[in-house]
Amino acid sequence: MAFRPLTARAPAVLLREAKPLKAIFGHAQRLGHLQRLLESQLQPAAREHCHVASWREGTLLLIVTDGHWATRLRYQQKRLQRQLQAFDVFASLTRIQFKVQPPTVQQGAVGHTMDLSVNAAETIQATADGITDPKLRAALERLASHAKPKA
Repeated sequence: MAFRPLTARAPAVLLREAKPLKAIFGHAQRLGHLQRLLESQLQPAAREHCHVASWREGTLLLIVTDGHWATRLRYQQKRLQRQLQAFDVFASLTRIQFKVQPPTVQQGAVGHTMDLSVNAAETIQATADGITDPKLRAALERLASHAKPKA
């Protein structure tokens, strides 16, 4: 008995026909639609900090990136609830819950970057050469090694 692999199918066909994938895809589309409706009622600055997590039994659960935005949105909760109830999808909305969940992917830290000139690096290295404390000397040498090489 020889093994015959299944023929490959296009991803779009799988999403339409495979029941588990179809259910997941439908739920994702529904959440995307709810997210767009929510964003239409939020202030532009709050949009990136607030995401729809679930909508069931009259309760809308929103995930907020930090406590600051959760507090701001709680102050606006009644207004937001009234505005969302105007949409057919949210007609039965009775309560909005906010949960704080920081993003799992840290965005690139906006750090203070400085370019160290070769002249500054030489000065730091000369200072390190005159230091007797081994830890301080090593720290200065590491700092001097960050110089931009001459082009």
